[in-house]
Amino acid sequence: QVQLVESGGGLVQAGGSLTLSCTASGSTGNINRMGWYRQTPGKERELAASLNRGGDSEYARSVQGRFTISRDNAKTTWYLQMNSLEPEDTAVYYCYLRYWSGFGYRERWGQGTQVTVSS
Repeated sequence: QVQLVESGGGLVQAGGSLTLSCTASGSTGNINRMGWYRQTPGKERELAASLNRGGDSEYARSVQGRFTISRDNAKTTWYLQMNSLEPEDTAVYYCYLRYWSGFGYRERWGQGTQVTVSS
């Protein structure tokens, strides 16, 4: 059973930086996509950043130029470097993984980590 464990959230002042990390344990098979989503109360979960199998990244327009997604060579840990944080970035951040298990694509989510940006 693949599990994702996140770390790195916290409280930071506007303009500051945080780095989130997510580590996958278990047999992840053929990874299709990994990334970070975020959610605020009353709103749907939205994509912040993702990496596909080929290493191509995708970013939400609101974080473009401020956030950077990366991964380690083993592709079992990925990161979200968040710079120039704004109060609007306050949310619970969830890491995400989509992989081929041999029987079909499966998706996993991390437990979520709170990021709070004070003005």
